[in-house]
Amino acid sequence: MTQTLTATPAPVPGGTRTLRLLRATAIAACLPYLGLKVAWIARNRGFPRERLRRRCVYIRVAMGSPSADSVIGDLLLTRPWGLRVPAWAMALPVWVATGLLAPIMAGFPLQLLTRALGGDTATSSGAEGEPFLDSWVFGVVYTGFIVQGLALGALFARYARRRWGRLWRGRVRDLPAGVVRAPYRAVAVVGAVLASFPLAVRLYWLCGGSAGLRDGERTADVHVLEGMHVAFLAAAAAGTLLLAFRGGRALPVPAPLAANWVCSAATACWGGWMLLALLLPADDPADRPTTLLTLTYAGQMTVGLLLASVGAHFLARRSAAVRTLP
Repeated sequence: MTQTLTATPAPVPGGTRTLRLLRATAIAACLPYLGLKVAWIARNRGFPRERLRRRCVYIRVAMGSPSADSVIGDLLLTRPWGLRVPAWAMALPVWVATGLLAPIMAGFPLQLLTRALGGDTATSSGAEGEPFLDSWVFGVVYTGFIVQGLALGALFARYARRRWGRLWRGRVRDLPAGVVRAPYRAVAVVGAVLASFPLAVRLYWLCGGSAGLRDGERTADVHVLEGMHVAFLAAAAAGTLLLAFRGGRALPVPAPLAANWVCSAATACWGGWMLLALLLPADDPADRPTTLLTLTYAGQMTVGLLLASVGAHFLARRSAAVRTLP
């Protein structure tokens, strides 16, 4: 995201009751995750196997603290001085947070519904069949993430509407020709074509295939997650192509732009997160990733980054055009 993504901001009051409530909710939702992180590192709480605890601690250290980032984001989104932060410095962390939280917000409720209807759960890991995490951990952490995502999403939507709302007014047919330049239109096409690989693999897993999956991963939970990732991949490619080629001319501009933003983030960030987890050292051969699994996550991350670059280019071009208006 470039710093040219700017527009004349309207004042954003930081002390209203709604803002204070949303800010407090987002911060409070971080506490379960922070508490469990301390317990994981200090006392192995929630981990049935020591080597799994070590691997997860490596991930936490490598990725930093999303909870601390959330607290900083709450302040940036609700205080007047947050409007003076460079656009890229605001948009990039929010895009990453969107990518990490959106699959949880969509997938966890679907998993709970599947279990309520009698589906089996994805709790095993490795040859011993022991669970990766105690079952209560997912409920505590993911519920906190969902609440945090809803609060941060509401805060960012309000902030973005006031700072950049002029960039996506109107319908797709109102966009000027060449709003996305030819090189980025090519990137959109390349990203959509490359998306066919992870999309095909996940469709294969969704339909019951097991090649590339490790033992114990063929469960109803996996079907739900694969269907969700298929939807994110397809929506990211579709939204990006609509922006790049001004397709779906009757659509309001926020529709394909939101599809590009949310779904490219979910595709890239979740693919990158899972790829990182796969590449960490594993003592047990049962925990080592298959080649197909690694290639799928790497391809998903690459596709998401390519499609996101088209959305960033679109916003930068729109910002430059808006600044020239009287």
